[in-house]
Amino acid sequence: MKILLIEDDANIVSFLQRGLVEEGHSIDSALDGEEGEYLASINTYDLIILDWMLPSKNGIEILNSLRQRNISTSVLMLTAKGEIDDKVLGLNSGADDYLSKPFSFKELLARIDAIYRRSLSDGKNTILINDLNIDISKKIVKKEDIEILLTAKEYELLLFLIKNKNSMVSNGMIEEQLWNNEEFTNSNVIQVTIYHLRKKIGKDLIKSFRGLGYKIEI
Repeated sequence: MKILLIEDDANIVSFLQRGLVEEGHSIDSALDGEEGEYLASINTYDLIILDWMLPSKNGIEILNSLRQRNISTSVLMLTAKGEIDDKVLGLNSGADDYLSKPFSFKELLARIDAIYRRSLSDGKNTILINDLNIDISKKIVKKEDIEILLTAKEYELLLFLIKNKNSMVSNGMIEEQLWNNEEFTNSNVIQVTIYHLRKKIGKDLIKSFRGLGYKIEI
C-alpha cells in the first residue's frame, strides 16, 4: 500500500515509517497540516494516517477540505483524543476509522488491513477473480487451489491492478505506487515484474496496451 502519514511527532513518524516499510508499504510523511494536505491533494494514496492535533491546520480541517474536493482516500484518524464526541466528529467528517493514542503497532496494522480489505473487496478477506483466490489477510494467492508464490512486488502489483480494475494503469502510476519514485537499477523493472506475474497467475488476466499501460478487466 502507498500510505501518507501526517503526524507532528517526529519520533512517532520515525517508528511508524520504519515499521510500515518493513511490512512492505510505501510511505510519504508530513510533520504539519499544510504540507500533509498538499501531499494528499497532489498524490494518490491507498490510505492517509492523519493525526488530529497538527501545526498549521488540524486533522479535522484537512479531512473536511479533502472531502469537499471529492478526494475519497481512506483516512485513519490517529489522535490522543478519546472522548466519544470527538470520535463521532472524526467519523462524521469522513474518517474511515479512529485509533486513540497510545496504541499498539499490531492494532494499527490490523486496522490498516481492515480498511484496505473494505476498499478492495467490500470488507471480505478474500478476492475471487477468475480462477484466482486471494486471501488479503494472509497474503496468500491460489490458482485452482494451488498456492502461487509471489514476490512482495508482484503481490502489491496484483492488488494495485485489482483495485484499479477496468481502468488503465500506466507505468508511471505503478512506479509511484510500488517504488515510490526510487531510482530504478533496471529501466525495464516494471515490464519484468509484469512478465513474471503473468507467468505465475496466467497471461490472460492482465491486458497490455502498448504505450499506455496495463489493465485487469472484470
